[in-house]
Amino acid sequence: MTEPIIAQKGPYATEVEEGKRYVWCACGRSQTQPLCDGTHKTTDLRPVVYTADKAGKVYFCGCKQTSNKPLCDGTHNSL
Repeated sequence: MTEPIIAQKGPYATEVEEGKRYVWCACGRSQTQPLCDGTHKTTDLRPVVYTADKAGKVYFCGCKQTSNKPLCDGTHNSL
């Protein structure tokens, strides 16, 4: 299995719209971080679909090591 690349050691603060779907990059290779651009197709990793339950700011994981995919759980603090 391919290991994800750390895109950044911290979350991506992202404004989301209620009911809108976002496709989070799980591989770390996307040029449109934190969202998927299809680059994962060269890996065994797959993106995660996130549907916002309300409008506002969410923190998408940047290190790709979170246990709460696609949202940051602070794992980057131990890298």
